[in-house]
Amino acid sequence: MKFDKITKLIKDIGADALLLLNESNMHYLCDFSPSEGAVFVLKSGVSYHIVDSRYTETAEEHAKSTGLNVIEITGKFTEKIAELCKKHNVKKIAFENKTISLLSYTSYKEATGCEFIGIDDSLMKIRNVKSAEETKLMKKSNEIAEKSFLELLNHVRAGKSEKELQAYFDYLMAQNGSEGVSFATILLTGEHTSLPHGTPTNKIIKNGDFVLFDFGATYKGYHSDMTRTVAIGGATDEMREMYYLVLKAQLAGIAALKSGVKCSEVYKAAYDVLEEKNMGRYFRHSLGHGVGLDIHEGYNASPKSNDTFETGNVTSIEPGIYIPKKFGIRIEDVCIVTENGNENISTVNKELIVL
Repeated sequence: MKFDKITKLIKDIGADALLLLNESNMHYLCDFSPSEGAVFVLKSGVSYHIVDSRYTETAEEHAKSTGLNVIEITGKFTEKIAELCKKHNVKKIAFENKTISLLSYTSYKEATGCEFIGIDDSLMKIRNVKSAEETKLMKKSNEIAEKSFLELLNHVRAGKSEKELQAYFDYLMAQNGSEGVSFATILLTGEHTSLPHGTPTNKIIKNGDFVLFDFGATYKGYHSDMTRTVAIGGATDEMREMYYLVLKAQLAGIAALKSGVKCSEVYKAAYDVLEEKNMGRYFRHSLGHGVGLDIHEGYNASPKSNDTFETGNVTSIEPGIYIPKKFGIRIEDVCIVTENGNENISTVNKELIVL
């Protein structure tokens, strides 16, 4: 099915072959993430995975199910692509014009002598619609992250530092089966929680603080993403009011999410709830982003988006408010878009937890 979509893409843009160098795009077809290599797909459907000796054995194992022809090189990748172009009479190559480096572009163009045609967002739009197998892998990565988070809560208390807990959190995810974190784990306390993407420091958790956790695990290349905010020792009336306002906004965004709905409308559903209490000005980012082989991919649920969600998209829904020098709150789930709604794969309770 994947290769049918790829060969259609090649033919639609008038190319003879597609050259992939981006790690995530290669993973989409070869089922693992080589740090270096090339995937070369002809419009006929014949496809090659070109690797060096570091990846030959792994590539050959995955090729049993993907059908890719594995070629181990001893020279340059550009030389092997040029050789394949000559063998198959390739004159026009579709390429990743939005991610390729100028050096790589120049090297492949000079080596092959071919015309290069940019694919823009075409492959990303294909990847943006997840198969049942892909969503199964994403649910597994989410399961690992959630299990680790619940275990971590047993260790979160006043006197611990942000960095200490971040390091232990990453260890727990690895212990529970994560191949690596989806992104640098965000774990913030007190005033630091007003920084949407703050970096953990040696700041110590105190009673009366919010602690914000933004985290994700990976499984077979696929990412998870979740944010939860908890209180330590107790929460003021204001903290509780603002927490449940953010939760109400998130639930409104999730309720609006379905196939055929504009990304901007899903954003507005959540934003309007925050504005009921004049808190929209403290919401400083989009409502969500696509998740998959990259932690940020595909559509964004932002007020500026012109995209429309479709069945099979996977997106985060993560409203937040960030009051400088005071506190911040974010609640994030990942949802799979369906024809009549969505499936929320995040299962951790969203009632305010007070530790």
